Amino acid sequence: GTVATMPSRNIVASAVAFAIVVLGGLTFALQFMQQYPFPGIPLLSPGRVRMVHTNMAAYGFIVNAFIAGMLWAIPRLTKRPILSDRLGWIIFWAWQAILALTLFGILGGYAQAIEWGETPMFVDPLVLVGLVLLVANLAHPIFKTRERGLYVSLWYFLAAFAWTGLVYFMGNYVPQFWVAGAPGTAIAGLFIHDLVGLFVTPVGWGLMYFFVPLLLRKPIWSHALSLIGFWGIAFFYPMQGVHHFLWSPIPMYAQYGAVVATIAVEVVVVTVIVNFFGTLYGRADSMRASMPIRWFYVGMLNYALTCLQCAIQVTLTVQKVIHFTDWVVGHAHLVMFGVFGFWIMGVMVELWPKVTGREWYSTRLLTAHFWLTTIGMTSMFVVLVAGGLVQGYLWGSLAHWGDSVVFSVPFWWARTLTGLLIIIGTGLFFYNMWATARQPAPAYVPGAA
Repeated sequence: GTVATMPSRNIVASAVAFAIVVLGGLTFALQFMQQYPFPGIPLLSPGRVRMVHTNMAAYGFIVNAFIAGMLWAIPRLTKRPILSDRLGWIIFWAWQAILALTLFGILGGYAQAIEWGETPMFVDPLVLVGLVLLVANLAHPIFKTRERGLYVSLWYFLAAFAWTGLVYFMGNYVPQFWVAGAPGTAIAGLFIHDLVGLFVTPVGWGLMYFFVPLLLRKPIWSHALSLIGFWGIAFFYPMQGVHHFLWSPIPMYAQYGAVVATIAVEVVVVTVIVNFFGTLYGRADSMRASMPIRWFYVGMLNYALTCLQCAIQVTLTVQKVIHFTDWVVGHAHLVMFGVFGFWIMGVMVELWPKVTGREWYSTRLLTAHFWLTTIGMTSMFVVLVAGGLVQGYLWGSLAHWGDSVVFSVPFWWARTLTGLLIIIGTGLFFYNMWATARQPAPAYVPGAA
């Protein structure tokens, strides 16, 4: 039923999508060293492969894993089942079909010319219908619960449900059909950031508020701080989008507003980080004993780092140097994979034995996966940020553009090697998942809390 098999299907789908993500990333990276494996094949041109890399990360890897996490958390927090198991299965298969249409649509040249909104136009209505059905299925137990107070995780989930469809419609339809030029760009920037801030962030933090106290066996340090974090995101995040287009023709008041809102939200982030490390206080030994806790808290450290970086890079002074450089690529990878990807890995490590009813095949492989991924991601971030500074200062000095390419090649080689560490770690993890599921004797009853 729902308790075990539905999250397990979403976890497997997320893992398959992530395999496509890392292979797409590696393929795209190889062109920078003139080693691209598919030269002259339009269907597999680097630009299309890059869009597959980003879209499968957002809609395949992250969405599937988050659905698995919510399918596990929401019935336990509300003590009510989801609206319909059958609807859950329909949504699952429909979403995988949407991913396949997106994948082949992008490779076939049908991508929209909207950053992070490249999903082909014929896919967009299906996504919106799928989101409405998903919200109906998962929000039902929250509205029907007899619990007297809604735990903060459910606040985050409900907010994400309310925001996501609106954000997706705004980003994929408004610049395409109604608002052109610089105003359309401002809306596209809003979409780029709200996709992260009003979908990925609230669901990610909602899952952390559920899993971390459960695994540490102690309540969250401060309920008041959790609400400050929630309302801070709700208030400041929607105003940040224009910071993707600083020094552009968008009116300066909108640019200044985005800068202020971005720095303000970093202050809010500090309250959330303090709350979780306050919860960890006295239980730091669990960083050694619990692999999911290790993934969760390294992800939180990355979150603190990426938000601090964001508050710095969003200033107009720093933008002059780092805009369009690999610094931005490093930042994007740290937040989407170093934070949310790490949390997803922690959720998978926690849930996979529960949904399969089997103990992990190898804890040594789990440890290897963690260290290869952590070293790979940290190194990739450092290399890209350093390479971005080299590029930015060369462009600022009016050096020949070709010089910046020559100076960037060693950084690009290093970036590819760091990516290989992540791929090797991921391969070990997927083998561990497969070997765990194939073990004959269940260690405990599937679906045990």
